[in-house]
Formats: sequence, structure tokens, C-alpha cells
Amino acid sequence: MTGPSPVPAPPPPPGAARKPPRLPPSWRETLAAFTAPPVARMLLLGFSAGLPLLLVFGTLSVWLREAGVDLATVTLLSWTALAYSFKFLWAPLIDQGRVPLLTAWLGRRRGWLLLSQGAVIAALLWTAAFDPAHALAWTVAGAVMLAFASATQDIVIDAYRIEAAEPALQSMMSAMYIAGYRIGMLVSGAGSLWLAAALETGTTYDPQAWAWVYRAMAAVMAVGVLATLSAPEPAPRAEANSGPAPVPGTLAEQGRLLGVIVLAAGAFLATFLGVAPLSARGAGALTALGCEPLLAAGLAEASRLVVSVLAAAGAAGALVLLGLASRRHVRETYLAPLADFLARQGRMAAVVLALIATYRLSDTVMGAVATVFYVDMGFTKAEIATYTKAWGLAATLAGGFLGGVGALRLGVMPVLFLGAVLSAASNLLFAALAARPGDTVFLLGTIVADNLSGGLAGAAFVAYLSALTSVRFTAMQYALFSSLMTLLPKGLAGYGGAVVEAVGYGPFFIGTAVLGVPVLALVAWAGRVGGPGLDRRP
Repeated sequence: MTGPSPVPAPPPPPGAARKPPRLPPSWRETLAAFTAPPVARMLLLGFSAGLPLLLVFGTLSVWLREAGVDLATVTLLSWTALAYSFKFLWAPLIDQGRVPLLTAWLGRRRGWLLLSQGAVIAALLWTAAFDPAHALAWTVAGAVMLAFASATQDIVIDAYRIEAAEPALQSMMSAMYIAGYRIGMLVSGAGSLWLAAALETGTTYDPQAWAWVYRAMAAVMAVGVLATLSAPEPAPRAEANSGPAPVPGTLAEQGRLLGVIVLAAGAFLATFLGVAPLSARGAGALTALGCEPLLAAGLAEASRLVVSVLAAAGAAGALVLLGLASRRHVRETYLAPLADFLARQGRMAAVVLALIATYRLSDTVMGAVATVFYVDMGFTKAEIATYTKAWGLAATLAGGFLGGVGALRLGVMPVLFLGAVLSAASNLLFAALAARPGDTVFLLGTIVADNLSGGLAGAAFVAYLSALTSVRFTAMQYALFSSLMTLLPKGLAGYGGAVVEAVGYGPFFIGTAVLGVPVLALVAWAGRVGGPGLDRRP
């Protein structure tokens, strides 16, 4: 005869993330956590996620310019990166859908992961097959495919990371993931440019050199494929069964929903492009009425974005009402994950969402003008490359390590607060550097401090987002959080150059530091109400 069923643990308080079950008894055990198989594996998967990022736009833009493509067209390709910001739209399909053959062979997460990595490789080989000087449209198609495949890989890796280890290891997993991500970016950024230079046969444009660069990057993606094939499928967690399971849609329902997403995206793009002249005239009218030009432009662009989002939402709603997608499937796919988050967070949901939207605001807005700032301060290309790539990468890895260890030993919220302080404070160093043009020693110190604080804050923030995510809706909720994390900072960063031209570098960097002050209040508020580890022991 069995005993009585155990009483379920009470739910965490609003604003709280899942707490690690215990404090490691020693520093040796803390450091040994970095060698745990799930943690070490994230270095390889992080590399696989970081590798395609610059190949979508940064490295590709250099290839396009050498091919003679005009600057306006090159910069338009930056819109392909929107796939990373709107990946939450198809994340639910990954939570619920199954990949024929691959899911049965590898499991749900690894099946999607291998499919997305195969799509990244295919997109890289596609791009390598065309010379943008003569077949620009096909090159652009390759960039779009690469962006969506890479964003999909990010969705799956984030879900895998959260499900593959207990909450106690999430800070370490985050630190190792960030380290791998940055190494992947270094390979596809500086590594690709170095390889292209080495393969060039003369001083003129050589399309075959660039083609072999992209083929080489496709081969390097084998690192991620091998990590996927050797990794175990995450075991189901008990909390995944804590509520009613979402009902998976049929293949036909998922296909129709994907069609709604594509058509809604088309409505967004068409509206965004169509209202551009109206936005420009609106900004001019506001300026004529006495509004500051920067504020007028910002209000006009914000209105343009809002109108475009409303048009996409209206198109999606109309298509659902017309029966193109199942209302039940839409409810299970999008509304259930949101309802789950709101039910768990209660009245703290607004605070948590505000924290997510603004935590990286200070350093993202500053980073948008950093490289141009280095050039304007008189530093050479060699100095910028050495300090930002070599020293910057080392500082980021060290910061991620400190953030992971600190979050495990002290709890997530103290390190999250410290990261916010350091990220804002390091911007003041850039303001000081603006008064010391050509000072390479101060440049080195500034870059090391900025990357160290960014690595620490990044590891703690990823751990926080992971802890807020329900394993019942891992892919959807984390994709939504990560999209919200970049939306406002990237939107404001686009106006950084105009602000610098208006006020100068010094005041601009001081202003970006001030942007970090409200974040401190949000972190303290979330931690005081119930965030993890505001005390010293989680």
C-alpha cells in the first residue's frame, strides 16, 4: 500500500526566478561545475550560435562593398537581422512541432537543433554559390535564409540550455554559452576577413576567395553538429507537468499558422516601407512647430514602428478570423505561454518586463557608436583590432566566468545588480577617453572594463531570464524575453550618431550611463519582492 502523495511545493513569489537548491560547499566544487558535461557542452553550442551572426551582415557587407554594391543597398541588408528580434513568432512551433524522422531519432530538442544547423550550413553554401556583383538577389536570398536559420538555432539552443541542467547550473551554462558565442563571432568576423585576405589572388575583387570563406564557415559549423549528435536529449522535468500540457497542433495547423506569420510579416514590411514618406513629412512638420529635430525624428520613427506593428497584428487577426489558422491552435501557441507567465508573476509582471526591456539599454546604446568613436579619437585600425578583439574577448570571457561563479555562490540578483552598476559606470570611462584622444593605455583600460562588465552582466542576465522561463513553454517564453531585451535598446541605438553630432561624444556617453540608473531600481525592486538570491545564500 502506497503512502500519501507528497504535498506540492508552493509556487515561487511574483518576480522570482527558480532558486538553486543549495549552495556548493566549497570553491573547488563551484569551479568544478565548469567541467560538468552540460556546462562544457554549452561552449560548443554557443560557438555554433555565434558563428552565423556576423556572416548575416557584418562580414557579408565587406564582401558586397568589394563587389561594387552601393552603400544604400548594403545597409538595407541590416534588416535581415530583424529575424533575431522577431524569432518569438515561430518559437512556439519549435515548442510544439515535431521534425519528421529527426525527432524520432534524436528527440524533440536535438531534432530541431540538427535541422536548424543543417539549414545554416545550406544557407552558407547557397551564399557561396553566387557572386553578388552579378547575382545580388540570390546573395540576398542566402542572407535571409541564413538569418532565419540562425535565429531558429538560437531558439533551440536556448531551450536546450534551460532544460538540460538544473537551475543551480544555469549561471555556469550562461557563462560558457557567452564564451562560445563570442569565440564564434571572432572566427566569423576577424577570422573570415583574415581568410579572405589570405585567399585573394591579386589586388582586385576576387569572388572565389569570398566563396571559399563561406564554404569554410559552413565546414566549421561541424563543431555544433557534433555537439548536437553527442549530447543527450534533456530529460523531462517534474515542473513541466505542473499544469495542463499544451495540445500540439497537427502538421496542417502548424503549416497554416506559419502562413499567417509570413503574411503578417509581409504586412509589417509593406507598411513600414509605405509610410516612410509620411514619417519624414511628420518629422518635418514637428520641427516646423518648434520641436527639436532629434525628438521630432524619434517620435516620427516610433509612430512608424507602432503603425507597422498594428498593421501586422491586424492582418494576423483578420487571417485567423477568416479561418486560415485554427483559433484553438493560436490560443495554445501564443496565449497559453503568456498567460502562464502572467499567472506566475502576478502584479510583478510589469516590473519584470520593464527590467528585461531596459537591462542592456546603457551598453547597447553606447556600443552602437563605439567603433566610430575609436576612429574619431585617432586610433589606428591595428590598435582598434588588437584591443577590441584580443583584449576585449579575453575580458568578456573573464567577466562571464566571474558572473557565473558569482551567481552560483551569491545568487542571481546581487550579480545582476552589480552588472548593471558596472555597465553604466564603464560608459563614464568612454566619456573620459573622449578627452584623451590617442591615449592607447586609457583605451586599453576602457575596453577591458567595458567588456569585463558586459560579460559579467550578460552571464547574470541570461541566468535570470532562464530562471523566469517555464519549462512547459521554454522556447516561446525565452524567445519572447530575448526579443524584448533587444527591442528598445536597438531602437534607441539607431539615433546614437545623431545625438553625438548634436552634443558631442562626452555628453553622449554620460547620458548613456544615466540610462542605467532606472535599471538599478528595477533590479532592487524585483529582488526585494522575491527575486533569487538578494541575500548572500540562494
